[in-house]
Amino acid sequence: MSDTPTIQLDEGWDKNIKKDALGPLENLLEEGINKKKGRLFSNVEYSNAYTTCYNMCTQKQPYNFTEQIYDRSNEAMLTYLQVKVLPSLKDKTGETLLREFIWRGDNHNIMVKWYTKFFMYVDRYHVQYHQVPKLGVCGVRNFKKIVFDAVKDEVTSALLKLIQEEREGQTVEGDLIKKCIQIYQQMGMGVPDVYEGEFEKSFLEESRAFYARNANIWISEESTPSFLVRVEKILEDESNRVTRYLLPSTNPKLAATLDKELLEQRITILLEREGSGCRVMLANDMMDDLSRLYRLFSRVSNGLEPVAEFFKAHLLDVGREKIEQRVARLENTDKEKGPASGEAKEGNDDPQFIKDLMAVHDKYTKMVNEQFQSNALFQKALKEAFSELVNTDSGRYKTADLIATFCDRLLKSGSTEKLSDSEIEEFLEKSVQLFSYLQDKDLFGEIYRNQLSRRLLNQRSASDDMERVMVGKLKLSCGAQFTAKMEGMLNDLAICAEMSSAFESFCRENPDRTGLGKTEFSVQVLTAGHWPQFKPLNEITLPSIMHKCTQAFKEYYDAKTSQRRLQWTHSLGSAMVKGTFQQKRVFDIQVTTLQAVVMLAFNADSLGGVGGGPVSFQALQENLNIPEDALKKALHSLVCGKFKIIKKAAASSGSGESAAEASAGPKEDKVIRPTDSFQFNDAFTCPMRKIRIPMASLEESHNMKRVEEDRSHAIEAAAVRIMKARKTLSHQQLVSEVLQQLSFFRPDAKLVKKRIEALIEREFLERDPDNPNVYRYLA
Repeated sequence: MSDTPTIQLDEGWDKNIKKDALGPLENLLEEGINKKKGRLFSNVEYSNAYTTCYNMCTQKQPYNFTEQIYDRSNEAMLTYLQVKVLPSLKDKTGETLLREFIWRGDNHNIMVKWYTKFFMYVDRYHVQYHQVPKLGVCGVRNFKKIVFDAVKDEVTSALLKLIQEEREGQTVEGDLIKKCIQIYQQMGMGVPDVYEGEFEKSFLEESRAFYARNANIWISEESTPSFLVRVEKILEDESNRVTRYLLPSTNPKLAATLDKELLEQRITILLEREGSGCRVMLANDMMDDLSRLYRLFSRVSNGLEPVAEFFKAHLLDVGREKIEQRVARLENTDKEKGPASGEAKEGNDDPQFIKDLMAVHDKYTKMVNEQFQSNALFQKALKEAFSELVNTDSGRYKTADLIATFCDRLLKSGSTEKLSDSEIEEFLEKSVQLFSYLQDKDLFGEIYRNQLSRRLLNQRSASDDMERVMVGKLKLSCGAQFTAKMEGMLNDLAICAEMSSAFESFCRENPDRTGLGKTEFSVQVLTAGHWPQFKPLNEITLPSIMHKCTQAFKEYYDAKTSQRRLQWTHSLGSAMVKGTFQQKRVFDIQVTTLQAVVMLAFNADSLGGVGGGPVSFQALQENLNIPEDALKKALHSLVCGKFKIIKKAAASSGSGESAAEASAGPKEDKVIRPTDSFQFNDAFTCPMRKIRIPMASLEESHNMKRVEEDRSHAIEAAAVRIMKARKTLSHQQLVSEVLQQLSFFRPDAKLVKKRIEALIEREFLERDPDNPNVYRYLA
């Protein structure tokens, strides 16, 4: 086999590589590549060029020309870029420049591709051995150095002009921009420095300036909602613009620039604008605009804080308007009733006000959840606003009393609220929501417990299930300690029902022993610790039949239990009295035990005598041993109510009074005086056979003195627990920790200090001898 002839450098380069490969490649690129042609070089043409290069690189020294071919290939590429490409770009501007720039960039990629193929051996071995850049890398660097760096400013300006035209509504060729951006990206060789430094920086500044100019015009001509609609559309368009022809890394930077220019710098004027700002949107329930406001301002650092403040202020205004409406309603009621002595001008039953608060709470809770996406700032604003509203007194009665009475209205049988169980439970849930904002939760608990006791003992509860549902909701909100007594009351009734049934069976089986005959009598035995403290009225003189009933049960109970003591609470009892009037009209009258005692005193065999003559107030009080205020309430219900079973004696209206007082009008009959006399109203008529006569409660809705006592105990208990754990604390630290532990009410710091002094007096704590402002726990 003969040796392959040696190829000289100039011969191989000029006659073969330059003439048959690189020269035709440059001609094809300049003339324009016919895509239909397919490959630029046939297999034979390519094989000849590659083989020549290979042979020249694999010849023995000194004829191995690998390094020279590497250098000459770079020189050939640089020469082409300087002589052909750069001059073609220098005389062009605008879109023409961009199209030529893209065409030259594409051609250069083709050139680098074929250079890599022709000089594959050089690229594979020489580059790796000598650790020099590959031909592809050299190609990018050459294009950047000769072409890109020379025209980058003009290309960037042309790109920015196109983008501005598109922003102004003109139609532009997005692919033109996209392909130019790809060249910027290619020049960075995997690093975004070139794109960011040569285009993105200018693009962001141009965007800022463009929108700064236009925003000043838009904001002076448009309302806040219209401006926000425009801003949202701009943000969407710019995001789509980046997606279509810029790099994704630009999106957050552009968004931040627009947010600052369109929103952050104009946040005050947008929110406070007269006639279309945040207050107007809230006042007019512009839900879509509020949602948009939240979406946009959530993009801005600290942008939601002022919106939440406006929301809170608006909510307070709406709530105060409801409070003012209640106050106005009370004033109008007072004017209508007039200054009649003894007539209550304000009650603790105002369902309209509570429903108004619930409606406001529902509306703005929904707004927080939907328009403001349950953001913590708006939840806090809602809580703070309602805490202020619910703890603002709107009359003589506190909101805690009004909420408790509203629940009492829902749960009481015979209520005017005709609601299904699901509707009642919904109202109860809303009541507990309002309750959660109360500072005086213990006051609500005291009132609710008293009302619950009256419903249960007077058998006025509409549903035991609903009662337990409400107690369960309160327990979930405040814990088991808060509802322990309420649950005890409900459990008491279940237990005493069994005892009452057993007593009835005992009476049926032992009629001679009890002596009750056909009298129906039942007793509820309650645990004193669970129930509120009632006026027992156990000193009143009972009619013989009632006395016989109580004695029969006492004997039965004493036989069953040996270590428990019964205490009768007649103020809570009820009775069914049969009344016979003229023409032998008979009525079944449902009354309280106290009313029944008073009514039976007018029987022929009692104080009223055979003729049913008048009985004075003093006689009733002395013989029945009923306190004056309780007797007045009982008589008022029987004399001045809807069903007038008893009437004032004719002579009593003027006794001991001046003529002016006697002629005061019909309202004078509604006042019970110690000088009055009363007699049985034999002429009483009613279309119903069975009637119920309500009586004003002998108890207040709550005993504030008892509430204060409970608070004092809670403060002392918290202080002792803290000091037992910490042993030594300063005054400020102890007061602060006590206030943190008390969740059912908000005591005054002075009260806490007073209870601490009481603990020192009782030797639970002592002052530090060296520092009187420090307390020490005494075991």
